[in-house]
Amino acid sequence: MIGQYQIDSTNYHYNHILNPQYSSDIPLAINYYTRSKENHLKAKNTYGAIKDLRMIAIGQFEIGNSFDSETATVEALRLIDNASHTDTLVEARKGLYNQLGRIYRATQRYDEAIKAYGNALQFSANQNDSLTILNNIGNLYKDMGRYEKALERFELALAKKDVQKNPISYARLLDNKGDIQAKLDHPEALPNLELALKLRERENDMPGKYSSYRSLALYYFDKNDTTMALDFANQAYEVAKTMNSLTYLENALWLFVSMSPDPKIVRFEKISDSIEKEKQLAENKNAFMKYNVEKERKNTVAAQLEKERQKTWTIFILAIALLGLVLTILFYFIIRAKHKQENITQVYTTEKRISKKVHDEVANDVYKLMAKLQSKPAGKDEILDDLESIYNKSRDISKENSAVDVENFNEVLSDLLMGYQNEDVSVIRRNAATIDWDVVPDIKKTNIYRVIQELMTNMAKHSNATAVVLNFDQKGKAITIKYADNGKGCVLKNKNGLQNAESRIAAIKGTITFESEPNKGFKATIII
Repeated sequence: MIGQYQIDSTNYHYNHILNPQYSSDIPLAINYYTRSKENHLKAKNTYGAIKDLRMIAIGQFEIGNSFDSETATVEALRLIDNASHTDTLVEARKGLYNQLGRIYRATQRYDEAIKAYGNALQFSANQNDSLTILNNIGNLYKDMGRYEKALERFELALAKKDVQKNPISYARLLDNKGDIQAKLDHPEALPNLELALKLRERENDMPGKYSSYRSLALYYFDKNDTTMALDFANQAYEVAKTMNSLTYLENALWLFVSMSPDPKIVRFEKISDSIEKEKQLAENKNAFMKYNVEKERKNTVAAQLEKERQKTWTIFILAIALLGLVLTILFYFIIRAKHKQENITQVYTTEKRISKKVHDEVANDVYKLMAKLQSKPAGKDEILDDLESIYNKSRDISKENSAVDVENFNEVLSDLLMGYQNEDVSVIRRNAATIDWDVVPDIKKTNIYRVIQELMTNMAKHSNATAVVLNFDQKGKAITIKYADNGKGCVLKNKNGLQNAESRIAAIKGTITFESEPNKGFKATIII
C-alpha cells in the first residue's frame, strides 16, 4: 500500500506540473519532488534523484524561476556525470539539455541556448526527439531575428526520413516554416501554414490548431487582409476557450489587441511589450546577480577547501619524498655494502683459484724436480726441459689473470680462441664481428673474456673435444654467447668447478646456464 501511495502521489504531482489547474499546483509539486530527491539521494538512488530534479527544473521554469530551474538542471547533469552507468541515462541527459535550452532562450542567453540544444540533439535517441530539438533551435533563431538560419533548421528537420509518419511533429514544423517564410516573403508560406492546419484538424490537435489559427491570423494581418485575420483570430479564441486554459486565453486576447486599428491600443501594446521586456531583463539581471553571488560564495568555499586539500596533499607529498630519500640512501648503502662484499668474495675466490693452480701445477712440478735431483743425477738437458715446463705453466697462470685489453676487445677475444686451436682441436667463431663491443662496459667485457677463457681451459684439460663452436648474437642491448663442444661431456653436479664463471656473470647482472651429459659434449649459454 505504501508503494502504491508513492506511485499515486508521483503521478498526481507530475500532472500538476505539466497540466496545472490552480496557482498552488506547481509550488506544491516542486516541494514534493524536492523531498523525494533528498530521500532518493540518501538511498543512493541516483536515477530517482535525477528524475526528481528534472521535474523540479520544469516546475521552476513554468512559474518563471529560470535560474532555480537552471540550478536543478545542472545538479541533475552532474549526477549523471558521476553515475556508474551513464549509458542508461541518455534519455535523461537529452531532456536536461533541452530544458537548459528552454531556460537560456527565455533569459535571452542565445549562444548558450544553441549550445544546450546542440548537446540535446547529440543524445537524441529517436527521430521524434531530434525533430523536437531541431524545431526548438529553429524557434531560437527566430527569436534572434536570424530567419535564414531558422528556416535552415526547419527544412533540415522536414528532410528527415519518414517525418510525415508523425503528423503532429510534421504539422508543427510546417507551421513554423510557413511563419518564417512569411517573414521572408516567400510564396510557399501560405500553403505550408494551410497544410499544417489541415493536419492538425485531422488529428484534433487542440494546441496545434490554436497555433495554426494564430499563425494564419498574423499572416493575413501582415498582408492587410483584416477580414481573414479577424476570422482566424476568432477561431483561435474559440479553441482557447475549449481548452479552458488561462494562458491560451490571454494569448488569444492579445492577438486581438495586436490587430486593433486604434492607434492608442497599438501604442499601449508596444508600451506594454516594452515594459514586459524591461521587467524580464531586470528579473534576469537580478536573478543573475543572486545566482552569481551564490556561485561566488560556493566558489570561495570550494577554493578554501581546495587550498586545504592542496596543503594536506603537499605535506603528504613532502613526507613521501622524505621517506623515499631515506629509503634511497639506505638502499644505496645496502647495495654498496653488498657490492663490496661481492668484490671481496670475488677477490677471495680469484686468489684461492690462483693459489690452487700455483700449488697444483707449479709447486708440484718444482717438488717433483727437486725429488728427481735428490734421487739420481740428472742431465743438463733434462733439467732445462723440466724448468721450461714449469716456466710455461707459470706464464699461462700469469696470462690467465693479467689485465684484458678491452679497447681492442674483438681482436683480444680472437687471439684467446686461436690460442686453443691446434691440430687436434678446431675452434669456430660465428658472428663475433657483428657485436658492437664499444657500447659494452669494460667490466662486462673483462668478465666475458674470463668466462670464455675458463670454458676453453676446461675444454682443453678435460673434454677431449675435437671441435668447439662459439655463436655470438646481439638484439638491442642484449648479447647472447652460446658455447658448444663435442667432448666427452659429464654429469653436471655442483657445476663441476664452474662456480667462478657463474659468479663472474652474476656480477654483471647476466645469466649463464650449462648443459651436458656423458658422451654428448658440453654446452653453455651466456646472456648479458
